[in-house]
Amino acid sequence: MAITMQDARQVLERVYGYEQFRDGQKLIIEHLIERKDTVGIMPTGGGKSICYQVPALLQHGLTLVISPLISLMKDQVDALTSLGVEAAYINSSQDTAEVNRILRRAQAGEIKLLYVAPERLESDWFLERAVSLRIAFLAVDEAHCVSQWGHDFRTSYRAIAPFVRKLAAHEFGERPLIAAFTATATPEVTEDIIRLLELQSPEKVITGFKRDNLAFTVLRGEDRSAFTLQYVKDRAHQSGIIYASTRREVENIHEQLVKSGIKAGRYHAGLSDEEREAMQEAFIYDDVRVIVATNAFGMGIDKSNVRYVLHYNMPKHMEAYVQEAGRAGRDGEPSECVLLFHPQDIVTQKFFIEQNETTPERKAHEYKKVQLMIDYCYTPECLQTYMLRYFGEHDDTPCMMCGNCKDEREQVDITIEAQKIFSCIYRMNQRFGVSMIASVLKGSKNKKVIQYGFDRLSTHGELRHMTEKAISDLIYVLIADGFLGLSEGQYPTVRLLAPAVEVIKGERKVQQKVAQSLKPKTLAAVDETLFEQLRVLRRELAAKEGVPPYIVFNDSTLRELTEKRPTTEAEFLKVKGVGEAKVRKFGEPFLRLFQQLEQVEAEQDEREAWY
Repeated sequence: MAITMQDARQVLERVYGYEQFRDGQKLIIEHLIERKDTVGIMPTGGGKSICYQVPALLQHGLTLVISPLISLMKDQVDALTSLGVEAAYINSSQDTAEVNRILRRAQAGEIKLLYVAPERLESDWFLERAVSLRIAFLAVDEAHCVSQWGHDFRTSYRAIAPFVRKLAAHEFGERPLIAAFTATATPEVTEDIIRLLELQSPEKVITGFKRDNLAFTVLRGEDRSAFTLQYVKDRAHQSGIIYASTRREVENIHEQLVKSGIKAGRYHAGLSDEEREAMQEAFIYDDVRVIVATNAFGMGIDKSNVRYVLHYNMPKHMEAYVQEAGRAGRDGEPSECVLLFHPQDIVTQKFFIEQNETTPERKAHEYKKVQLMIDYCYTPECLQTYMLRYFGEHDDTPCMMCGNCKDEREQVDITIEAQKIFSCIYRMNQRFGVSMIASVLKGSKNKKVIQYGFDRLSTHGELRHMTEKAISDLIYVLIADGFLGLSEGQYPTVRLLAPAVEVIKGERKVQQKVAQSLKPKTLAAVDETLFEQLRVLRRELAAKEGVPPYIVFNDSTLRELTEKRPTTEAEFLKVKGVGEAKVRKFGEPFLRLFQQLEQVEAEQDEREAWY
């Protein structure tokens, strides 16, 4: 009997506690039910896992999930187990006896989803056993890792296609249905995913990178240390991640927070495996509210109640930023993503490129990505619109949430300043970088300015009333706005583009706004006392089960519980994120609490009526 979307919706409601799929989820699941290879590109927190888990639960046979990190596998399996789904993982932390036990269970049909790392597929030993498992469906998570142009290129992902070919060619084997998922793929990377995973006439579902619950802000010129400390203090009861580019900065920020009485964790490659694991666990289980980390932290984190992600430095490219910032607000609640930009970040990222990239082609590619990230930091347009365009989407509707959209100050006409900058670049033959141009406009007489005779240019000192930093910032704004272009490479030169010529001729105006400060956001009003009671209860239940608190219920579910206060199982099941297995496993203590509250309130009403 054919599987239908009605069957899928029943699984969604019974297992996960939701009545409807999101638009992108529905389309992907429809394709997979029809046994069509599919590429799903959805934002972090967009519900990718449901897209392959629901089809896996509906069909006969095993679903093999390719997942890049041990912590990510464990998190997914813990979540599935809490929903009453039989799932398991195989990774390097297990001995041979444990792996064989899991494979026997899978062969007997006792496991619906089996998670493995891509490196496992390179093993002939595993291939021999995989054939006997009769894998019906292969789901590839973080599929961008297969592309050398993706931001987390991992050579082991190239073993997936040969593995599938071997399965199909085996005497008792057949080619499984394949679905590939990622949150960060440019059109170029998407085509790589299709080609390198050898997908057959795949359906492409791109739901968009827009996250309606995230408020993005870029701040330039802040005292980063002072801002970070105050920002975290203002959000003492919220979970947050602070990303920094180097280990030294992570240590410095962490030390400052701890000295100020904030219980903070830290995470970077210089710590031992044991220290990193302990810090990650402390953050997941809410033992520490904030963690300071390099970009080594986060891919395996499915923590749903992260309320803010603060970038102390500019990331190396937009893919990294979207993935890291996207760890905020996975539960759909309003959350903040703040980037503190400083020109030194450019130097740091270019140093990393010179140290890590070996071929001229890779270097040129990475330099281009850094410049696009710099443009993001300076653009005055809607920040979400900029991101969408980067990933090949064309939705110019302002988000009305980001720092740029909510900046209500009047525009300042800077046409004269822009004309002076363009004129200076022209007179310098479009052969120099931002710093040199700023020095000339400031009126500097340093060695290089004198050496090239730029002190004799008519534009020398034309912006002497501004600091060199302010001039440099203004040049970067003009680059981000498309008036100026930059050559690629470690030392890019600035050139005039067609719009700049229009400004020089007086045919076009240029406007700008100055930087703003950031005020804390407030969540929708709920009974905060009751909400905290529910958090304490959730934490106690999570400790008994040995799972993170958000596995029990996420914050958005707790907030709905605070509003609805269900006193029966039937009422409990109407709360989003509550399925049958979770009611059986965790429902009783919550129901008891709400029943007691109802009784207390009834008694209070009776006393008030009597008097």
